[in-house]
Amino acid sequence: MRILITNDDGIFADGLWALARELKKVGEVVVVAPDREQSAIGTAVTLSHPLRVQKMRPEVSGVAAYSVEGTPSDSVILGLEKLVKNNIDLVVSGINQGLNLGNDVLISGTVGAALQGYLRGLPALAISTNPMDSPHLEIAARVAALLAGKIGAGALPQNGLLNVNLPDLPLDRIKGVKVTRLAGETHIDTVEEGHDGKRQYYWLVRQRIPDKIHQAMTDTWAVEQGNISITPLHAYVTNESLSIATEDPLSEQLCSQLFDELRGNRTK
Repeated sequence: MRILITNDDGIFADGLWALARELKKVGEVVVVAPDREQSAIGTAVTLSHPLRVQKMRPEVSGVAAYSVEGTPSDSVILGLEKLVKNNIDLVVSGINQGLNLGNDVLISGTVGAALQGYLRGLPALAISTNPMDSPHLEIAARVAALLAGKIGAGALPQNGLLNVNLPDLPLDRIKGVKVTRLAGETHIDTVEEGHDGKRQYYWLVRQRIPDKIHQAMTDTWAVEQGNISITPLHAYVTNESLSIATEDPLSEQLCSQLFDELRGNRTK
């Protein structure tokens, strides 16, 4: 099994190399990661200037490592399309030191990087834990290795995207593993104001509300209950409840009306 690892915390992040160290036990590992921290950059790709890549001295022996002057998504695209000569079997992004739960997956560089593998038909994992100085990175790395092994053995889908979040607990206090859905909330819920002596500024802040009640079987609920959360994600984002069936006569009427109004014919 050949595994491409990336992250959004940068090539020197502890979580990246904890992941590489553990995944090396189940396959051949190549690291392609941003040269600096790129949190909350989502799925951004660089189109405005060239991308420069530097081969790095790895922190884990036997692992090829490349630093990219770009985003997490750039790193995966470069890794899959140019830097890695042989086929990759799995893309893993992390270990992010900060949870990626609920609606925050839409802005997460960790999840955005894994998505690039998924969009190219590869199984992909996004792995996150909490807090920033978590002493439990090795547990998250072991979870990633176990999931990688199951993907390699065909026990998990070969084209799935899994968002995995771990509570900040030692292994003997983790209650279990839950398959979850995304919570309908975000951690970016506070704006702080400041003044630099010349102008007022605003700062977006990640902040949790400790006593907030979370809906059962969501990713946020699972982690706060002391469980590992595994959330299957996909890129199909059409809202079926708002879609209009093509065989519905109302659909044809509405489309015709919209087109007439677009051309300036205000028909009723």
